[in-house]
Amino acid sequence: MLLIGQYDSIFVRRVAIAMRLYGIAFEHKTWSTFGDAEKIAPYNPLMRVPTLVLDNGEALIESSIILDYLDERVGEGQAMIAARGAERRHHLRLCALASGLADKAVSLVYERVLRKEQSKIWAERCAAQISGVLGALEKERRRAPFWFGETIAHADIAVTCALRFVREAHPQLFDAARYPALAAHADKCEALPPFKEIVQPLAPPSGD
Repeated sequence: MLLIGQYDSIFVRRVAIAMRLYGIAFEHKTWSTFGDAEKIAPYNPLMRVPTLVLDNGEALIESSIILDYLDERVGEGQAMIAARGAERRHHLRLCALASGLADKAVSLVYERVLRKEQSKIWAERCAAQISGVLGALEKERRRAPFWFGETIAHADIAVTCALRFVREAHPQLFDAARYPALAAHADKCEALPPFKEIVQPLAPPSGD
């Protein structure tokens, strides 16, 4: 399989880490949505990442769809999410919050580097949404090794990847003293081999 996208993308990194934890081999193409859009387009007309090209040529787009496929491939016994019920809904809610956090953090980067005249209202709204999500996640994080107990799950990966991006792109929005449970969670996950292997310093577009 072929995974397209750079690891400074929260969503590409999240998929790659899940694949490594599942033991699913893949080839990685470090194509950028800005610099390599014409290479991505034949696989994904949205020219977005991650895109996962299966061995039969089928291209999956959007991280949630890709992860759903990976979960189905490994089966319920190994999937890093509950198969059904309240725990699954809780898990999906956490993933949605992490994805929303990531979206707003990326939007703030684009606002800064791609717009000559930044919208103060938009930037303040994104910052408020980021702070709101961080506060909600901080309240929900318990003392268990991982979010849902002894084993790592998709929510752990999603939150950790989003937090790394926020800390790199907007350090003023993340104070470890204010969010100690999240800081400890991220540090614990980032110390694991797949997280240490699959990582890339943030390299936002220049806007030139």
